[in-house]
Amino acid sequence: MRTPLILALDTAAAHCAVAVLSGDEVLASRQEMMAKGQAERLLVLVEELLAEAGVQMPQLDAIGVGIGPGNFTGIRIAVSAARGLALALDIPAVGVSAFDALRFGTSGPCICTVDARREMVFAQGFETDMLTDPALVSFATLPTDVQKIGAFGAAPAHSVAEAIARVAAKRYTEAPTPPAPLYLRAADAAPARDAPPQIVP
Repeated sequence: MRTPLILALDTAAAHCAVAVLSGDEVLASRQEMMAKGQAERLLVLVEELLAEAGVQMPQLDAIGVGIGPGNFTGIRIAVSAARGLALALDIPAVGVSAFDALRFGTSGPCICTVDARREMVFAQGFETDMLTDPALVSFATLPTDVQKIGAFGAAPAHSVAEAIARVAAKRYTEAPTPPAPLYLRAADAAPARDAPPQIVP
């Protein structure tokens, strides 16, 4: 039986991250920090990493993608790319939350956290009665007696793209629904002040 090949993408934060996984082996992985430009860079980086791994696009068995929470635009970039590639290749696309990626490779009670700025974090608890659902909370309100993984806590066991690939490898045979962004707060963009132009018939 051939070892499954998984491509993973993530642009939910100020980075462009891609990994190629074959079974338990990471064939290629890269995370480039960037505040903007992910839309132009992502698919180019995918091509570079597939070439580095010696993998052709049609050989892929599934695509894992980070669905956030995080940057609104960044999440949409990776999710749209993953869904488009999966449709073209007729393979599953698996959405993986930032919390599941942070949690992967660790055990025991913990709260996984993603920086939401302004002393706030997106958080979800595992093996604990606290924050059983993802939420936006003040970091100062989190309990001090539970391990934190992620923002303002311990480093995760794997880089984000590698963790997404490993989670996707475990889930892709379960007929997952198409990935969708995980948003936990409204966009920071302010509404336009000017009325839209009139369209003359």
